[in-house]
Amino acid sequence: MSIKRIALIAHDNKKKELVEWTKIHLASMQKWEIYATGTTGRLLADELGLTVHRLHSGPLGGDQQIGALIAEGMIDILIFFWDPLEPLPHDPDIKALLRLAVVWNIPVACNRATADILLSSEKLFSYSRTVPDFTTYQNRKL
Repeated sequence: MSIKRIALIAHDNKKKELVEWTKIHLASMQKWEIYATGTTGRLLADELGLTVHRLHSGPLGGDQQIGALIAEGMIDILIFFWDPLEPLPHDPDIKALLRLAVVWNIPVACNRATADILLSSEKLFSYSRTVPDFTTYQNRKL
């Protein structure tokens, strides 16, 4: 079983929920290489003792850093507990992150129910995602 890389992100109103969810799945989380944005990463490390690659806070570029890791093939799954009821100044960054996850065919969970289902999948560690071939797109003539 190869180690997979997971990105964990939560907006302020969802951080407690993500920490609680991660605690429930702590045994599984210890099998992952974890990447997280700013405060979320600190909370996961401090409260659960996880080793976390901490990036910037989302509004300071952390969402974009995760997006870049996805584009580079460095993230296998994205768990992003975002708050649909709170307008955020970095909404364009969030949309860009979610867009990159879809472009690069990364499994994404944006709420606890979907995250539970993803983490309980028998295929989680054996699944090899199809990486899209963008050669035609990159070689197109403008």
